[in-house]
Amino acid sequence: MSHTHQPLLGDILPTKSPPTTARRVLSVLVSLQRVKTHKHSQPSIAPSSYATRSPKKRYPTTTVHPRRVWNLVCQCLPSSTPTRSSSHGNGTQRNPKPKPMMYYSHLFKQASTNGTVALAAMLAASAGGAYMTRSNGGTTAMTSCQRDPEGGGETRRDVLGMLRDLDARLENIEKTLGASTTATTTSSSSSSGGSSTKKASSTVESRYHNDAIGKSRTLPGIDVVLGSQWGDEGKGKLVDLLSQEYDVCARVAGGSNAGHTIVVEGKKYKFHLLPSGVLNEKATCIIGNGVVIHLPSFLNELDGLKQSGIDAEKRILLSDRAHLVFDFHQEVDGISEHRLGRNKIGTTKKGIGPAYASKISRNGIRIGDLENFDFFEMRFRELAEYQMRSHPGLEIDVEGQLAYYRSIADRVRAMTMDTIEYTNEQYDMGKKILIEGANATMLDIDFGTYPYVTSSNPSIGSVLTGLGVSPKKIHGIYGTTKAYCTRVGEGPFPTELERDAPGSIGEHLGVVGAEWGTTTGRARRVGWLDIPQMKYSTLINGFTAINLTKLDVLTGLPELKIGRAYKHKGKILNTMPSSLKTMSELEVIYETLPGWSEDISKARNFEDLPVNAQRYVLRVQELLGVPIRWIGCGPNRLDMIDRGEGWDLSSEGSMNSSE
Repeated sequence: MSHTHQPLLGDILPTKSPPTTARRVLSVLVSLQRVKTHKHSQPSIAPSSYATRSPKKRYPTTTVHPRRVWNLVCQCLPSSTPTRSSSHGNGTQRNPKPKPMMYYSHLFKQASTNGTVALAAMLAASAGGAYMTRSNGGTTAMTSCQRDPEGGGETRRDVLGMLRDLDARLENIEKTLGASTTATTTSSSSSSGGSSTKKASSTVESRYHNDAIGKSRTLPGIDVVLGSQWGDEGKGKLVDLLSQEYDVCARVAGGSNAGHTIVVEGKKYKFHLLPSGVLNEKATCIIGNGVVIHLPSFLNELDGLKQSGIDAEKRILLSDRAHLVFDFHQEVDGISEHRLGRNKIGTTKKGIGPAYASKISRNGIRIGDLENFDFFEMRFRELAEYQMRSHPGLEIDVEGQLAYYRSIADRVRAMTMDTIEYTNEQYDMGKKILIEGANATMLDIDFGTYPYVTSSNPSIGSVLTGLGVSPKKIHGIYGTTKAYCTRVGEGPFPTELERDAPGSIGEHLGVVGAEWGTTTGRARRVGWLDIPQMKYSTLINGFTAINLTKLDVLTGLPELKIGRAYKHKGKILNTMPSSLKTMSELEVIYETLPGWSEDISKARNFEDLPVNAQRYVLRVQELLGVPIRWIGCGPNRLDMIDRGEGWDLSSEGSMNSSE
């Protein structure tokens, strides 16, 4: 519907928002403190603010994430799009002319649709007094533009001061909203008094739990936990924590080369093929079509879990399209690695690469082929002959192998099904689905430091191709990163530290962090956190929140460094180099922060962390531009801080898409 007049704020304020919404969003804005505008970048939080103040955990259920609030606000701040002044040759910035009223009207509607009262008021202020806030029949003029006293360019007055000015006006708005909310609730209650409550149906609609604005929602979609560095980041711990609330947990890529360790009440569980969510006795665990499976290792893992008191075999589903890894694949892997000599890749020798090679060569064998053992036997003999021709000296006990697979065929068939159909049916029924990534983005065959990579795509794309779901069903994408960085095997590692030197920082990270590979037992290489690498990983995967693990390992170090930029031949790089030669010539620009000595293993809230630990987390969050929701502060299962849904961009994004 078109309007002939410019709407005032009082015309478009939401009538169903509880009065607490304004205060919650206000606390978000206050915690961000100050805008600092740069010529070629979005406004960011001044680093100095971290030394004096940390965000208040008042808004875990806020419907709009702080970053989205800033993005919307900065769209209408005149200083957010500075232009060069034609009268100043030195490039002095000046404000352009105020934007048209209709532009602010659009932002008003967008803000009010999200139920964000404080944001709507903020937009009114941003228009430089062009709009008037009307509540209870009156009008009040908003603040005007002033110069940033700290030289950040022409920008609006300090945000904290502006919000204090708006605080009094919000009180009247809240009164109006509170009355409307009460009336709406009363009306709703009376109209439904004579009818029974409708039960949630097992349809797409049942996935929406639409409480009042300001309450959390059970949102639709598939959540994904991915590794954002070179693997071994601690993905399994988050999956184990989250999986207690999920109905389905799945693996979608890689094979037994992956390794996840979870500590439960002092007992270690090590998983290679099974999803870490198997510890949730109510969850169904899927090994998708994108995984390559070494059945002897898989069954040994199941049997070992049963000996620990967890019988999960009836909850495991194997995709009939998943390819098999045979013993001779592992032998070929070792032969190929040995032939490379000093140029070896550093593989786990688990046969993953050769199995994917068989898949791509179209002579691989799939789990579903065991349904007809005569067909399986024919395919196996052909594949074995092909491998022996291709690798002189390779010997395969064909009859012995066939006897083994004949003995386990019935057991495997009982777990085999069309997981593509099953997964999508579970989604349509409103079930919660969690994907556990294996390896990490920097080991991706396409995006990683090729050729020092794995043979699959352990990035977000593997969820679609390795499970058989559409992109629109993806919801939260959670990137897991250590508070420092590690790598197993060969390949570039820009921020690497010397691990073997006694008393060195590298030794501290390796020993305190217990940095030995879960799968191979090899000592992991260690280094400082690499922000350019993390930004690259974020760009590819679109993380909605970060899971920062092993922050406790940094305890005791007097100073901490963050690799914040790459320089090559005197020039700052804006992307991750694809050339190994360029990678070897990189110079890393570091930023130094003070460390802490306090024990953080008992911290369960962000405010429980030492001030310097908070500063480190917030600085990483600022550099990445993605909220850090989870913080690992110890080795045990529950040694983790969850800052809440307010630190997850998917909570806000999916709500908008659903409305």
